[in-house]
Amino acid sequence: MKKGLGIMLLSLTLLLGACNGKEEIVISGKPWTEQFILPHILGQYIEAETDYKVKYKDGLGEVAIMTPALEKGDIDLYVEYTGTGLKDVLKEESKAGESSESVFDRVKKGYEDKFEVTWLEPLGFENGYTLAFTKDKEYKASTYSDLAAISAAEDMVFGAPHAFYERKGDGFDDMVSSYPFTFKDTKSLDPNVMYEAVKNGDVDVIPAFTTDSRIQMFDLATTEDDLGFFPKYDAAPVVRQETLKQFPNLEKVLNSLAGKITEEDMLKMNARVDLDKEKPEDVAKDFLIEKGLIKK
Repeated sequence: MKKGLGIMLLSLTLLLGACNGKEEIVISGKPWTEQFILPHILGQYIEAETDYKVKYKDGLGEVAIMTPALEKGDIDLYVEYTGTGLKDVLKEESKAGESSESVFDRVKKGYEDKFEVTWLEPLGFENGYTLAFTKDKEYKASTYSDLAAISAAEDMVFGAPHAFYERKGDGFDDMVSSYPFTFKDTKSLDPNVMYEAVKNGDVDVIPAFTTDSRIQMFDLATTEDDLGFFPKYDAAPVVRQETLKQFPNLEKVLNSLAGKITEEDMLKMNARVDLDKEKPEDVAKDFLIEKGLIKK
């Protein structure tokens, strides 16, 4: 009797799966280097550890496109950053010095309540802000406070994307209220030319992204946000709750990647794509092999 009931339940499960028509996990990312690599790290690891099939939608768009795509089920998961989820999606204010754990808990709850999407465990690195300058400037600065203290005497010109000047909470106006910067001038720059502008001396300081390979490419000096002005931007998979139900081993598999990618790892991978012109999927595979997560 129990055997017959088990067969009936198995048949029902298979029937429901067929009705859902969900045969593959769709992984996407934003249209820049790091986000071309990360989907392949997740996808290749999923396929190595399970019998699930993966489909990629590379470079789908920025967060304003990714969030609705996730909510509607056009994609199943991608890697997002906690500060972006907090500020840009949930429209919540960050708190100075707020811990990674606090920001993570807030975005996890907010996404589950609002989108029926959850955050899995962080991958181990943060792609946040660092104020950067060329080393030939020889500023004696390792922190934002150091840089602020010498900003007036050095006649510094600050350059950033236009959106940075408009943002509330973690934008330019609040930054100079938290740190006593005295800039000689400010310039609005396209994010794609911001690094070249500081390298060429058009500006003196930019808000660089900590895992951007152009920091290495242009040999920039970076500084620490010593007052904790910016929220944490820890990278973590965000996934539809319905997808986790349809693929019951997915959460466990993805959570086994928690803490496996360091900031140094991500910088090196980004550099291999940006500087060495290697394919993101090949860089992702090499990373997984080197870490012993998959076999050759």
